[in-house]
Amino acid sequence: MTDFEWSSGYLKKHPLKTIGIFLFLVGRYLFAAFFLYGFWHKLVKGWLWTDLMRDYFTQRLGELVPGSFQALYLEHFAIPLALPIAWIVTVGELIIGISLVLGLVVRLNAAFALFLVLNFAAGGYYNLTLPPFMVYSVLMMIFPSGHWLGMDRKLHEKYPDSLWFR
Repeated sequence: MTDFEWSSGYLKKHPLKTIGIFLFLVGRYLFAAFFLYGFWHKLVKGWLWTDLMRDYFTQRLGELVPGSFQALYLEHFAIPLALPIAWIVTVGELIIGISLVLGLVVRLNAAFALFLVLNFAAGGYYNLTLPPFMVYSVLMMIFPSGHWLGMDRKLHEKYPDSLWFR
């Protein structure tokens, strides 16, 4: 899959593959936009220096079945560590968003995105938007979209033994 190139000759020779790659990249950029919006929202709302995340966790805990996995996760992990989690989530969303836009270390950042989304679900914030994010994270870990459009291809050529740019 890394033999892809942006040229009219390649498009004529492999039209369906080119369209599939283009659509996949559109998805990657939409994914990045979601994470960048999440970063911006948390930054302007002050999640990094207030108890806002702890308040959200506490409110959600009251809505969950006591003793459920999500309730225990919030009570024993997320609420006590709300401020560090706010930093990890907020800065993580920024890193993921920028890396996906640049096509830089895409596979690793897709794994990080999956980690964040799974933690959202574990905290009881599961909704119908999470499964597509989970699936797309896995797809970005499988397919070399950073090679199709991004910095990963050049960095892989320069550092072929590095796992970061595969």
